[in-house]
Amino acid sequence: MSVEIQLGLPGPLPFSEIFGNENPLEIELGFGKALFLIRSALSRPDTNFLGVEVSRQWFREGKRRVEKADSPPNLQVLHAEAVDFLTRFVGEGSIAVLHVYYPDPWPKAKHHKRRFVSGPLLDQAERVLKPGGELRIATDHEGYSQWMAEHINAHPKLEAIDWPIQDEPLTHFEAKYRIQGRDVFRFRLRLGAS
Repeated sequence: MSVEIQLGLPGPLPFSEIFGNENPLEIELGFGKALFLIRSALSRPDTNFLGVEVSRQWFREGKRRVEKADSPPNLQVLHAEAVDFLTRFVGEGSIAVLHVYYPDPWPKAKHHKRRFVSGPLLDQAERVLKPGGELRIATDHEGYSQWMAEHINAHPKLEAIDWPIQDEPLTHFEAKYRIQGRDVFRFRLRLGAS
């Protein structure tokens, strides 16, 4: 099922009304094929999941897959630009976990300004995460991981914590990269009080 929002309306969305409960909310920014979202929602019915996708093509594909999975009641998806969505529609201290997996690395220097994991996203993450909430990021691009580390270091409230590789639900890309034996660079950051 898709969340339909009125972008002209101000203020945070009432997630407890949207999902019909007060369960913790996790948001995946850029859900692509929605594999991670679907597996997570099915395996953790006590947590609400929201997927935000800017690409119309991937939004339609992800929504189709969610509907094919019988639309778990704890999973919603919507089409929006992620940082704008967080800024305008997510209340302060309301999110348990933000997931950002395999964003486009924009490897050419002239395109670095388009990289998603940078100051504006990290500023919003600090604002919307609950105390102790987490931002989880993964990329297969070493140069982008170094870029991310530099920007993360400028946000001392986001404290790096250990993220052991487990059999958690995988994204489409991570499943593919594990089979290929590619390096994956992961950041698990907890919102502290610094």
